[in-house]
Parts: sequence; C-alpha cells; structure tokens
Amino acid sequence: MPAVRIVGSDQLQERSAFKFQFMREGLRIEAFVTRFQGRVVAFENLCRHIPITIDYDDNRFYAPDDRHIVCQTHGALYEPLTGKCVRGPCEGASLHALRVEEREGAVWLLNVDRIQTQAKESAED
Repeated sequence: MPAVRIVGSDQLQERSAFKFQFMREGLRIEAFVTRFQGRVVAFENLCRHIPITIDYDDNRFYAPDDRHIVCQTHGALYEPLTGKCVRGPCEGASLHALRVEEREGAVWLLNVDRIQTQAKESAED
C-alpha cells in the first residue's frame, strides 16, 4: 500500500496541527494531521456544515478549551480523535478521516502516492 511521509513525529506536538495537501481523483485536497492524547489522527480540512476550511488558513484548529477542534467560521466543535461534531450547525456529522500511521519517527498518510506540504512536494518510490 502506498504511503507518503507527512511530517516528522518530533514536529507534531500534543494539540498541534500540520496542514498538507494530497491528490485524489485529480483533485487537490487540503488536510491536517494532529496529535491528541498521544494519538495521531488526520482529517480533510473541510467543515461539515459548509465546505470551507476549518482553520481560516491560520493553522489554528483547537478551541480555547484545547479539548475540541473548532471551525473558525461558525464555531462547530469536533472531537479530536473521531472528528465527530458534538456542538454546532453540523452536530452528529463527522469530519472525513484519513488513514495515517506513526512509524520510523514520522507520520505517514496511507493509500496515496503524493502529498504537498508547505509548497514542497514529497513522494515515496
């Protein structure tokens, strides 16, 4: 199964996030990976209420309580480990999760051939 390195494990601190893009069916998809309670998870960076980026392009994903991911536009709150909306206009819906794993000192996105992180492309042979 193809896997692409997203970020070094040491660069992803607890409750921090790292944005990246990947291609799926010819479309560029923006996503983010975060570490919460020691676990690494990744989601597409699109609110389930209205398909706009959650972070307003400023890389701030967590609510002031540091317990939820928050959509900066309408305040929808999502559980960081599951992506489920627990409060807001899309309550009950979930962010689109991506398959990631942490190994060899890095976080890897599974089932893709190519990603882009901070204007630098990376591909695994």
